[in-house]
Amino acid sequence: MSDEASRKRRDRRVHVQMPVRVSSIDPELDPQTGRPCYRSSQETCSNLSLGGASLRTTDPLSPGRRLLVEIHVPEGETIETVAKVAWSKTVIDPHAGATENAIGVQFVGGNRDAIRKLEHVLDGSGEGPLEQ
Repeated sequence: MSDEASRKRRDRRVHVQMPVRVSSIDPELDPQTGRPCYRSSQETCSNLSLGGASLRTTDPLSPGRRLLVEIHVPEGETIETVAKVAWSKTVIDPHAGATENAIGVQFVGGNRDAIRKLEHVLDGSGEGPLEQ
């Protein structure tokens, strides 16, 4: 990793496999009807930090898009936060001969409870309920 990338990554990242619901906040135009619409899809979070996440997605979104991200953590709780798409790319798996879309999201909003739940998941201390 380059020095620049190291400086950008202030938060520790952990590899995870968690279901995530991603919903667009800003409307876009439906290409068939020309009417405003919103997207919502079930995706997979592949790594996570206090500052953001990497998501495998079937429908890549362009950088700058604002999203509502609902991360479904193993304890059965949901972490809900507002995020902005930081990057979008297609990854090629040479062994499987398949491609996979991914987006990186930066968390830009969330309440204290969501941040506490996220810290709990990142600490790996998900043995019991979260303290109030």
